[in-house]
Amino acid sequence: MSIFRTIVFTAAAAGLCVGVAVTALQQISAVPLIQQAEVFENQAEDGKFSLQQGPAITDHKHASGQAHSTDAWKPADGLERNVFTALFNVVEWTGFSLCLAGILVIARRPATWREGCFWGLGGFTAVVLAPSLGLPPEPPGIPADDLILRQTWWATTVLATAFGLGLMSLTRSILASLIGGLLIIAPHVVGAPHLVKITTNVPYPISQQFGIAVLVTTFLSWILLGALTGYFLNRFGRTGV
Repeated sequence: MSIFRTIVFTAAAAGLCVGVAVTALQQISAVPLIQQAEVFENQAEDGKFSLQQGPAITDHKHASGQAHSTDAWKPADGLERNVFTALFNVVEWTGFSLCLAGILVIARRPATWREGCFWGLGGFTAVVLAPSLGLPPEPPGIPADDLILRQTWWATTVLATAFGLGLMSLTRSILASLIGGLLIIAPHVVGAPHLVKITTNVPYPISQQFGIAVLVTTFLSWILLGALTGYFLNRFGRTGV
């Protein structure tokens, strides 16, 4: 039970710290770009203008789906939106820290911030980098293929990459490493679901800057999460929490 409590306290402490840090980073990097993209998206829905940045979209159900999705409840801009974002970030990164702490304990890896950074890099690779090769981060207003298809490909890619990295790093078997490499490559051989033709009112520079901002922010966040998870796991383990 002591090990379980240590993992829970570790995840709570690391998740809180990283969740707050991520929220602050997002306010500087991604949020201004999201707000700019939403302006173009709203203007397009109001019929004020339409910038053609590619061939016309051929699947109208996705365009109509975006219009209907705006009717769903969402936090008001300003403080309410920022508070909900911070709460979501804390919960999300607490969950990620639970996974990292559990892996460190099960794999009997040393509970240090350096070891945590290594596994944090693995988490970034599996959860962010690998899926982004097929489905790069996009701001609001960008038409996309069926949500279920994209979620399925994303989840499959994350799991395949995580298992692949695990086989390559936790075993010394050449066969296991080869299988791990094949698992990592397989989702990209299949390919992510994409619309053949799209039209968007969001300027390309905004989309490009948003993708870079998300990758940089999540990279720093995963490294910080790994370091804090290793640190708190060591500290709480020594104090017998």
